[in-house]
Amino acid sequence: MIEIDKKSGFCFGVVNAIQKAEDELAKGQTLYSLGDIVHNGKEVERLANMGLITIDHAQFEQLHDVKVLLRAHGEPPSTYEIAKRNNITIVDASCPVVLKLQSRIKKAYETIPTPDTQLVIYGHHGHAEVNGLLGQIDGNAVVIEDEGELDKVDFTKNIRLFSQTTKSLSGFNQLVETVKYKMENDAELEFSDTICRQVANRIPNITTFAKENDIVIFVSGKKSSNGKVLYEHAKSINEETYIVSEPSELVGLNIDLSKKIGICGATSTPRWLMEDVKAKLEEMAH
Repeated sequence: MIEIDKKSGFCFGVVNAIQKAEDELAKGQTLYSLGDIVHNGKEVERLANMGLITIDHAQFEQLHDVKVLLRAHGEPPSTYEIAKRNNITIVDASCPVVLKLQSRIKKAYETIPTPDTQLVIYGHHGHAEVNGLLGQIDGNAVVIEDEGELDKVDFTKNIRLFSQTTKSLSGFNQLVETVKYKMENDAELEFSDTICRQVANRIPNITTFAKENDIVIFVSGKKSSNGKVLYEHAKSINEETYIVSEPSELVGLNIDLSKKIGICGATSTPRWLMEDVKAKLEEMAH
């Protein structure tokens, strides 16, 4: 028996970005995407076939008089300044959850009471969302991916802690406890739980799903940070969890196709790709 997890797949922010891209492309106009619209190679390929052209920031700076889509991850203010200067029309698909976080971190930066206060971001180095956050505050924050990087933080100073929206909620809560314990003198910790609940709620759901199935096939793009978190969690629940980015990768896996198999994916995994994986498993079983 093979089933697809009903609660897996695109989050609201990604659905919105892809819908906006499809709407613009349907008009027959040239549309650029600043960075991969979603961290899933197969979906990027599908939209490229529809005409979406993916560019990086260096290419963006060279463009004039065109239309560019900003994906769900959000962008720093400098991106909007370049667009204005180069007469670029922005199709803004920044996720509302990310925009809210950008505004909170900007406000925190502008109202820092003393030079003794540090802004700390719990997030992935170089991730588009983190770059967008750093852009709000002129890069004045310490970015830590995990507790192993806490030596970058000065615990004698006040700390304002924020999190990338797609980080693990349990990881963030654990980090808060560790930081509280490490604070020195009368230094104070303020923290904002800015993790997207649509993403955080995937963890309890994946827990149940991984327990219900003998084998779990997790479908995710290689670049998806959310995919990495969810896959590792599923594997911690069910050892027979395997990650693939496309159906062809199933061939190399040594799995018992007579067992109960569950297919799930990241917030950046399209439903059609999970359907393709299911079709491939059914083909292999016959």
